[in-house]
Formats: sequence, C-alpha cells, structure tokens
Amino acid sequence: MFKQVLTGAIALSLFSSSLVLADGISDAVNHENRSVKERARDEYRNPQQTLRFFDVQPDMAVAEISPGGGWYSSILAPLLKDNGKYYAAHFYMYEGAPSYYQRLLDGFNKTVATNPDFKNVKVTAFHHLKAQEFAPANSLDRVLTFRNVHNWYMDGGESGVEQAFISFAKALKKGGVVGVVEHKLAESASDDLQKSSGYMKQSVVVAAAQKAGLTLVAQSDVNLNTLDSSIHPKGVWTLPPTLALGDKDQAKYLAIGESSRMTLKFVKP
Repeated sequence: MFKQVLTGAIALSLFSSSLVLADGISDAVNHENRSVKERARDEYRNPQQTLRFFDVQPDMAVAEISPGGGWYSSILAPLLKDNGKYYAAHFYMYEGAPSYYQRLLDGFNKTVATNPDFKNVKVTAFHHLKAQEFAPANSLDRVLTFRNVHNWYMDGGESGVEQAFISFAKALKKGGVVGVVEHKLAESASDDLQKSSGYMKQSVVVAAAQKAGLTLVAQSDVNLNTLDSSIHPKGVWTLPPTLALGDKDQAKYLAIGESSRMTLKFVKP
C-alpha cells in the first residue's frame, strides 16, 4: 500500500514538473537567449508573476507599448512567436523627438532583423498624442505598458494619459485587457511631483483609464517595494539602475533597490 502511494506521489510530482517545464511563460523567461544583464532585473520586474497576472497566453494578439531597449520583448517575442501576434508599438519619430528614440528604435529593428525569436514581431509606432493607431481596431487581446505612464503625464498631463488609454481601448477586442506597470507615487505626495519625478499616483492612472471607458478589475502587489518612499532628490532615477546621484549615498539607494510599482489590470467592457 505504501509503495503504491509513494509511486503515485512520484508520478504526480513528475507530472507537475512537466507542466511547469511546458509552461510558455516559464520557458520564455528562462529562454537561453536572454542575457545575464536582462535576467538580473527579474528580481525587481517579476516577469513571470506579472505576465500571469495579466493572463497573457501564447496564442494571443498582444501589443507592448514603447518597448524601448526590448527587455520585455525578449520574453514576449518567443512566447508569442509560434501561435500569437506581437505588436511592438515603438517610438514614433517626429521633429524634435528625443535623440535616444532613434538609437533605441534602430537597436530594436536590428534585433528584429537578426534574432529568429523576433521573426514574427510587427514593429509599429506609438505616441500618446501624435501616433495613436498602433494596431488594427478591435484586434488585440492584450495591451501591455511597463513604466511609461509618467512620460505621457509629463507631456500632456492627465489628458495625455487619458489619450493613451483611449488608443488602447480602441485597439482592444471586447473583453481585452490593458496591463499597466508604473512607478507608484504616494497618494499623500504633491501632485506636482508627477511632472518630474517619474512616479505617478495610482488614483490618477485609474481615473484616466476609466475616462477612456476601461474598467479596473484587479491589482497586484507583485511589483511593490516597501522600502521605496517614492520621494527622492532625482525622482525615480535616484534609484538603481540609473543611480542619478552617482556615488553620493549610493549604498543607501542600492539597499532600497528599484522603484515600487503599481500593477493594474483593466478590461474593455
């Protein structure tokens, strides 16, 4: 009897292990082509938990807004390569655009052209005010944005954020999800800090999304950092990885780690 129970337990354990190994998100996060530098930030960005919270599936049509250097792209591209669609809504180039836009866009396009995991990535353009049609209307299961909301606020205020969410709602299918990760400002802090600190109040983000017709259905603590007060001399860039103060108080800010971030799930009714 004991032998039968033990054999059953081992079989169940092996079955469970095979499920983990076959999981698309786990496979993508642990993909051999992800660099050591990229993996080092998993501690603060929690990609597996975050993508599971947003319920991203390998057969979905997904857009990532402003992928920048492609940190999340190195996970999403292989995850969606075979059965899904991945729109990389990258920087929109316009007269007066920041110089780093072109550098990051060129680097991303080079990756798309040379990395087999990116063979089905569709690079489009997004700007919250200037280029809002980054995917066909009513075509997406998920729109994901990681640490971008403050940029829209700094260039357009609450209306700028709302315009971004309006474009997301237009691209989503009914029942589709907008997943937001953003540096979280204490609600008790001055609203003015949102203009320069890189942090946003969750109440402001939620209000803008709701004005765009989206419904907040869940929030997660997975990317919170209780050591981060959100009030720093150089805003979020005081903390790693930027460490804007250089050697000054570096040990203090390294001990805090990366920023505390809200993780919000909105649905298009």
